[in-house]
Amino acid sequence: MSKKDKKINIIGAGVSGLIAALVLEQEGYAPHIFEKTDRVGGRVKTETIGEYVFDYGFQVLLESYPMAQKYLDYASLDLQQFWPGSIIFENKKASKFGDPLRNPKLLLPTIFSQHATLSDKLKVYRLNNELKGQSLDEIFDKEEKTTLRYLKERCFSDVIIHDFFQPFFSGIFLETELSTSSRMFEFVFKMFAEGQASVPKKGIEAIPKQLLSKLKNSTFHYNVAVSNVDTSGITIEGLPKVESDYTIVATEADELISNLRNQKLAWKACYCYYFETPDKVINEKLIGLIPGKHCINNLHYVNSLTGTNSNLLSVTVVDSKGLSGNDLVNKVKTELSELCNIRVGELKHSFTIPKALPNLQNIQNEIPSTQTQLLDRVFLAGDVTLNGSLNAAMMAGEKAAQAVLEKIERSIS
Repeated sequence: MSKKDKKINIIGAGVSGLIAALVLEQEGYAPHIFEKTDRVGGRVKTETIGEYVFDYGFQVLLESYPMAQKYLDYASLDLQQFWPGSIIFENKKASKFGDPLRNPKLLLPTIFSQHATLSDKLKVYRLNNELKGQSLDEIFDKEEKTTLRYLKERCFSDVIIHDFFQPFFSGIFLETELSTSSRMFEFVFKMFAEGQASVPKKGIEAIPKQLLSKLKNSTFHYNVAVSNVDTSGITIEGLPKVESDYTIVATEADELISNLRNQKLAWKACYCYYFETPDKVINEKLIGLIPGKHCINNLHYVNSLTGTNSNLLSVTVVDSKGLSGNDLVNKVKTELSELCNIRVGELKHSFTIPKALPNLQNIQNEIPSTQTQLLDRVFLAGDVTLNGSLNAAMMAGEKAAQAVLEKIERSIS
């Protein structure tokens, strides 16, 4: 039997499944990928309507991600980079705060910022240097504690925690109490310190589309919902069973494998709104933050990056305060006006995202490929195995594919 005749099925055409397919193709195999939607990308997707680019939630590529550097061609993605900082809104006033070492335009605003003490600014500088000198393995081997406890133990003031760390990292972790593991905080902080945060000009979905373009021998089956996976194959409702020599599950395994159905994965949710605005309050490539217990967490003007003519404002809500529908939209409009002095026009698009990030414990950077095995000849990929990031999705896809390759090698020898 040739390598291309080996029946390797991948469930899910998100980033992790695409990386798994790419690794298998590089070794001469031709996997089949079953995707329940009509396109690749999973949660990394974009809707383009006319000149508007609507990403499925506010997502950025941290260019220092090791796995992204390994598998992506940054030049062809036409990456649009944010400045290394933010604009903090307080009492309808906007002030800049960021890393002046990487963007001198942030020097004076950061020096005179009231959102951090002088001691805080020195601690941020030291933390930058400290984490740059540590490997990811060192970071992920540390004792886990909450991010809030971590910041307090490092003696950051209540001011910088409230005004910067809480809104900034709540937008990344999608929880407002900074209860996420300190390992994840240090990992993300290191990635921001070492590289740019950017978005492809055509939207975040350009990333999985690029990975798709690299696959030459994989076969895609779109709009196919797999209902069960076992050691002999996969079940698709209404169709004969599809035989598998090996299967990689690059989606929620608890819905597909019988002995996992009592281990439901918890998820973090968010809302994303896109408004057209008559004026532009943020004129730089900066993310806006709103400290305090509000619905809005962060905002930015999409056209600052895409170069389109219309002032399209993206707004992320992490804590909806129990509101939904028009009630939440109206609350967002009120907060934009009262907190940021931003007038909005038409709501152009919105996303309710119930499964935005997996809510994980025991955050990891990578695991041995052998630990991806769920059943004999069935393996798990996806960021759910590691830490809920694009880097983790790629790492997990690679590890699952390597586990399949190792299993095949052992069966031959």
